[in-house]
Amino acid sequence: MTDTLSRPQDGAFDAAPGGNPPKLKRSIGVVGGTLLTLSCVTPASSLFVLVPGSLQTLGTGTAVVLAVAMVLCIGVAFCYSELGTLVPSAGGEYAMAGTTVGRFAGWLVFIQALICVMIIPPIIALGTAEYLAPLFHVNNQVMGALVMLAATVMGLLDLRANAWITGIFLVLEVIAAGMVAVLGFAHSNRSASVMLHPTVTDGHGHSSVVNLSLMAGGLAVALFITQGFSTAVYLAEEMERPHRTVPRTVLWTLGLGSLIILLPTIGITLGAPSLDVLSSGDIAGMVTQWSNSAIGTFISLCVALAIINAAIVMVIQNSRVLFASSRDAAWPAPVNRAFGSLSKRYGSPWISTLAVGVPGAILCFVNLDTLSSVTSVAVILLYAFVAIAALGTRRGKHKDAAAWRMPGWPVVPVLILAVLGYAAYEQTVKALVITLGITAAAALYWVFYLRPRPDTRWVITVPEDD
Repeated sequence: MTDTLSRPQDGAFDAAPGGNPPKLKRSIGVVGGTLLTLSCVTPASSLFVLVPGSLQTLGTGTAVVLAVAMVLCIGVAFCYSELGTLVPSAGGEYAMAGTTVGRFAGWLVFIQALICVMIIPPIIALGTAEYLAPLFHVNNQVMGALVMLAATVMGLLDLRANAWITGIFLVLEVIAAGMVAVLGFAHSNRSASVMLHPTVTDGHGHSSVVNLSLMAGGLAVALFITQGFSTAVYLAEEMERPHRTVPRTVLWTLGLGSLIILLPTIGITLGAPSLDVLSSGDIAGMVTQWSNSAIGTFISLCVALAIINAAIVMVIQNSRVLFASSRDAAWPAPVNRAFGSLSKRYGSPWISTLAVGVPGAILCFVNLDTLSSVTSVAVILLYAFVAIAALGTRRGKHKDAAAWRMPGWPVVPVLILAVLGYAAYEQTVKALVITLGITAAAALYWVFYLRPRPDTRWVITVPEDD
């Protein structure tokens, strides 16, 4: 049984007109939503920043693991599409879970999202300096911090303006990914069968077979690489006709993003000069060998723009999560008022935007290796909660509600839970302990602060569709 109410009663939003909680204005359709969401998938930045790590671990099996993750994401996208039209809120996953399963589940989902909110943007931003190296050299951490601060400034602007700005950057990164795919296939050195018998080398010509356990462990990173399509549900509150726009945006983004990431990865696997070079993950070096330094420089600059683009969209998305949590009174009243403040000129949640961007810049100076693995576990838990929430969409008041309905329910969410459970089992103990420790601390906050105040704290708001 859910216990969602209309709004907090303690005046957390005393500046809201008419005593109603503030709402974000609807200003984007499928095209704008897809541009923003596809930018959050960050196909080129994922390809050039995250895929190299998978190549080092999975070798020729990288493309297969990515393909498995993308197939799994089809089912996840179905869950997001149904829940996003049933609960069109800037709160995203936590509003969906909190409305269909219960407030406590919504709170735990919010914590997993918050882990991603604070860690993923700096991880992506730290890759910028490497791809600006053809022009000038700058410290990775300093450049990452500058990218986060620039993204924060952009996040303060109107959402419609950002849709077209990020769309221009997106075109450049798609061109870069396409060029890599063409060059890889044109210089193919091995047959596609190597992907079905995955091997990885140690850099000295010694190869080893990539077993099922290692591939299952890499699935979490592959999900991280492809997970940006979920941004659509964070933007649902700002989409026109969300019942139609949200599922189309989610599915279009997943399909396009998968192609932009997978095809170049296959091209790289087949075209790498040697398996040692492939397992090194040096994609920029491969591009230079296939073409010339000018083309390599052009692609590197496109990737740098893609990373900046990704940081902008992530700041936009993540600020909406904090805005929604304040509107739902997750914090003491002064914090709620701050995070819920909207810019009078642009309509953006400006304090929430600063609260995401500025700490992100600071985190660029922290070693994020362990936090990256923690984020992968958080993504697994996030998807698991979404699948559980999807199982609750066909009961009670939600049964007859107007929403897009996924095919294959309830088999799809059950299969997703099974695969995610196995992927979680294959993660490192350290990452699991840290993530579950953060979750346990959040549960204590729920027990001692939120749960005793059901009428005034953590009251999940779902804005009505005008």
